[in-house]
Amino acid sequence: MNIVITGASRGLGKAMAERFAVDGGKMYISSRSETGLYHALQDLQTRFPQTDFRAKPFDLSLKKNAQALARWVLDFGEPVDVLINNAGDFLPGSVHSEEDGVLEKMIETNLYSAYFLTRGLLPHMMERRKGHIFNICSVASLQAYPNGGSYGISKFALAGFSKNLREELKSYGIKVTALYPGAVYTDSWAESGADRHAMMEPRDVAELVYAAAKLSQQANVEDIVLRPLKGDL
Repeated sequence: MNIVITGASRGLGKAMAERFAVDGGKMYISSRSETGLYHALQDLQTRFPQTDFRAKPFDLSLKKNAQALARWVLDFGEPVDVLINNAGDFLPGSVHSEEDGVLEKMIETNLYSAYFLTRGLLPHMMERRKGHIFNICSVASLQAYPNGGSYGISKFALAGFSKNLREELKSYGIKVTALYPGAVYTDSWAESGADRHAMMEPRDVAELVYAAAKLSQQANVEDIVLRPLKGDL
């Protein structure tokens, strides 16, 4: 299985890379942080020698970089079986008071990155009539919450993108799954002071994505909502 994962240097992205790497195959990983990406690559190559890893840093908030990532993957001449659009960012705030430019930044990072990368890889998936696209949304895609601001708007948009894409691609045999996780303990929560034990682990998300990717061609998990046992923080 050939897999593309964005935002793969840490957190959910790295956890998903670790889960799929157990099976071998080829994996294309990308992240905005060049240093973080190559540290992750070194760790993954050491622990999963059975997998052929290829890594290249891209800031996917820029359209030209998302398109360049698609070309880089396709230049290897291998089909893409699974695309995981995980790259994203969070800037807290309220619509009425957040700084000018926050909406553009959140849309560029959380929506356009997935949109333009997916568009770049889709023609080859459609030609093969096979593939599975995962969009990592958020519970913020389902319910607005205080201090969510433009982040929530961007995640609602990513959910809408997922729904439209799913309907368009059914006739091509391509699956689309939207994942809506609540609080997962990653580096972004480390300085928050929140109780780590009240949150999910990155591997919880990774296990669900892996399981959905392993179903028969006739089955598609359209939406996955998972929250900490005690609810949203």
